[in-house]
Amino acid sequence: MVHQKQLTVSTAGHGDMHDLTDEVAKAIVEAGVRTGIVHVFNVGSTAAVGTIEFEPGLCGDLPAVLDRLVPPSRQYGHEQTWHDGNGHSHLQATVLGPSLTVPVAAGKPLLGTWQQVFHIECDIHPRQRTVVITVVGEP
Repeated sequence: MVHQKQLTVSTAGHGDMHDLTDEVAKAIVEAGVRTGIVHVFNVGSTAAVGTIEFEPGLCGDLPAVLDRLVPPSRQYGHEQTWHDGNGHSHLQATVLGPSLTVPVAAGKPLLGTWQQVFHIECDIHPRQRTVVITVVGEP
């Protein structure tokens, strides 16, 4: 059995994070899957998904760490092509990755107590993001 849905995530710009855990759990219930996997994918090259303890401290720390690892700058090769100021956004999103796969057990995402699925905007402007959630498994 395969079930797929798309979410629209409205972001406020660089560093904005959203907790997708409830939406992922809802997709599993809608699919009627008890055992399987759920795949979460951000469409686009300047945002990412992953897992984190979704609390204010870490939601501030992650964007700050990304900015230290890949600082905003016009010195990236991407700027020579497009001159749009978001070369770091592409690189930050690439480091984190566009997708995440989580096991499904007993009809729920198999996550730790302090582990939530998040979306982070790495681009410099607010965006309307499409996130695709695909559930595969058995009832």
